[in-house]
Amino acid sequence: MAVQHQITTVTTGHSTGSWSTGMCDCCSDIGVCCCAYWCFPCMQCQTASQHGWCCCLPVLDPCTCFGISCCLRKSIRERHGIEGSCMGDCCNVLWCYPCTWCQMSREIKLRAGQGGTTTVITQQIMHG
Repeated sequence: MAVQHQITTVTTGHSTGSWSTGMCDCCSDIGVCCCAYWCFPCMQCQTASQHGWCCCLPVLDPCTCFGISCCLRKSIRERHGIEGSCMGDCCNVLWCYPCTWCQMSREIKLRAGQGGTTTVITQQIMHG
């Protein structure tokens, strides 16, 4: 008796190479905007956690000259195939810190509802 495995990977979701919303598209998700307005550190910690990072990292951002924000933005770009550069990430963070965080939060929220990569392993038993 032989066992044959077949592995299939299915990728679904949004991968246009650009951010789903613009830096100043706060009205596209009022919930994120309100959360950032009323408790910005809470929104930062939630965003980092939803991306799979330690929720406490954003609290240390000022100690790293906003390096954590730049690294998180880069990580989000790489995970979702969004075009950009480290220099662009840093410029966005320094240009408008709250807008950048709101954009990252919206992106994670939008991409989470659109699927991802699924690996299916099937097994076939051959008698012979």
